[in-house]
Amino acid sequence: MTRVIVLHGNGGGSGQDNWFPWLKYKLEKIGITCETPDLPDPVEAKSNIWLPYIQDVLKADEDTILIGHSSGAVAAMRYAETHKILGSILIGVYDTDLGDDRERASGYFDKPWQWDAIKDNQSWTVIFASSDDPYIPIDQPRLIKDKIDSEYYEYKDRGHFGYDRDTPEFPELLDVLKSKLNLS
Repeated sequence: MTRVIVLHGNGGGSGQDNWFPWLKYKLEKIGITCETPDLPDPVEAKSNIWLPYIQDVLKADEDTILIGHSSGAVAAMRYAETHKILGSILIGVYDTDLGDDRERASGYFDKPWQWDAIKDNQSWTVIFASSDDPYIPIDQPRLIKDKIDSEYYEYKDRGHFGYDRDTPEFPELLDVLKSKLNLS
């Protein structure tokens, strides 16, 4: 049975942030299980804590869609390097520490990316990006799109899809999910 897990970002993020509760409500209304957990270590989002948590506690597997926002998107990519999942949706994604000490300390950027494994371990990927994101330069998601051959949606006015503005809904995300699950 397909299920969706939403992975929030660092800096004290929560499963109740942004559009996460709205998406959970909408998906469960159409019979799709959606989890929006509060991840451990929400400030620093260390890979040595989040990746085992995704595996051992959340038990993401071949029937799981990971939706990652910001650091959650980075965690989803690293998880897909070594685990089979159904697919992933990466929102505000990046592949470098962005020159930030906290990002550098997270452990996600200590080794080269295994782009082919990320592609091969899932059926599909989708990226949502915005050129006015105050945290993630637009070249980051564009590069990742090309590396993993991802479906890609770029906006000019969405910022960081939540943290920098009030974003209680994300209908385009729901539409993409319904399409991927043949529920349109």
